[in-house]
Amino acid sequence: MLRNRGHGAVSFGTVSHPSLGLPPRSLQAGFPDAAARLQANRAPLAVRALEVAVDADATMRTRYDELGLRNLLRDAEVHVDRLALCVAGNDPHWLGHFAEMTATVFRRRGVAMDDVVHLMDGLRVAARGVLSPEEMVPAEEALDEATRVYRWFRRLSGDARKKNRIVDAIYKGI
Repeated sequence: MLRNRGHGAVSFGTVSHPSLGLPPRSLQAGFPDAAARLQANRAPLAVRALEVAVDADATMRTRYDELGLRNLLRDAEVHVDRLALCVAGNDPHWLGHFAEMTATVFRRRGVAMDDVVHLMDGLRVAARGVLSPEEMVPAEEALDEATRVYRWFRRLSGDARKKNRIVDAIYKGI
């Protein structure tokens, strides 16, 4: 970075980003028109994704009340927005990073990571109705990254095994 030219003068090499040395993420590198279609169809895509998730796991209807399902629908809309960024920039960073930031919020709200993974699978099915096969490539990568993150948090939270009612009662003091 710093180069001494010999006579006490120091020159800085060209760096594309002053703090990281990396160029900023472009939202024009992928398919910006496809991203606009995703954002224009945000609500129907979220509804379809939630329908697919509920069909994949029928117990979601009993575990979540009306408010819980509405919250999941709202979350699916935000995931569609993040997916649109990934498709526009041909970069899975946006959805993967969002998954890392929101996994703890889902845990705090009592949403199982398996349900969020089903929501991502539903989003994959719903996006196929709006995107062409070549536009689905960055969408698939982004959804795979988000699914990987949510499954990792699933392991931490204990969703992978059945809960023991007796142990829960001992720890809760009930």
